[in-house]
Amino acid sequence: MTILAKPWLWSWLAAAAAFALILGLTGGRGAGELAYAALSFGAFAAIVGLGQMLVITLGPGNVDLSIPATMTLAATLALKAMGGEPGTAFAGLAIALGVGAAAGIANYALIFLLRLPPIIATLAASLVYQSLAIWSNRGLRIKPPEGLADFATGRFLGMPNVAWVGLALAIAVWVLLERAVAGRWLLATGQNLRAARLAGVPVELVRACTYVAVAMFAALTGYLLASFSGGAALNMGAEYLLMSIAVVVIGGSSIAGGNSNVPGVWGAALFMFLVVSMLNSYGAGAGARNVLTGAIIIAIVIAASTRRART
Repeated sequence: MTILAKPWLWSWLAAAAAFALILGLTGGRGAGELAYAALSFGAFAAIVGLGQMLVITLGPGNVDLSIPATMTLAATLALKAMGGEPGTAFAGLAIALGVGAAAGIANYALIFLLRLPPIIATLAASLVYQSLAIWSNRGLRIKPPEGLADFATGRFLGMPNVAWVGLALAIAVWVLLERAVAGRWLLATGQNLRAARLAGVPVELVRACTYVAVAMFAALTGYLLASFSGGAALNMGAEYLLMSIAVVVIGGSSIAGGNSNVPGVWGAALFMFLVVSMLNSYGAGAGARNVLTGAIIIAIVIAASTRRART
């Protein structure tokens, strides 16, 4: 298979084209600042996208709509527990990841025990998580500890620290999918659930672990985003619902399940930031951005369906 046949390549080419277009419109000014911003904000979309990719890999109908609420709840409880006190960053991280794990378990319990479709289960759960975040927040905006804020906004070897975190997670997910038994179980479950079960794959354990994983990815993103932006806001995760799905689809992963593209998620995250940045420079509002994102997703789904029909 040639490099041009790799599905993830196109998201990187699109990101490069968007980057070149913006530089062309600005006369080449601010290339370094634009690249740094793309890596910083793209990292948050990439991290939640990696989790959403794992769930979508499970097969048709699998998606987590509770990501924004999980992000908000995890960030709110973590920052409230830390109280801005120095030396509490790791305790806050543990709380955030614990919230994510609990949310993932609750989501899967609704799916498995009540036999609810994942879309309905995670949407209903998100209302509960958001309500808990509102109740615990009560209008307060607690700042993260100074050391944690410095880490979230800092850089290492010229690259944002949050981008390094996103890169490390991407490598870990790639190794899981390509080299680990658990990854082969996940892909087999997404390709054919019944065949995977007959082959001895513990499909329910795989599904449970996947829903816990996506919630923990969302919780980590909320923790980092709140630390980056100076506090947790009740609407901080809103834009990541559509974004988490967009980066998976644009990145080349199959919406039918059983296939994933880790590099493509990062390329798509950078592309989406650059597109949003370009729209913002022309004064486009959130509505226009959402319409464009939805149109991109629909176009890619249609293109992928047409390609499958021809083959």
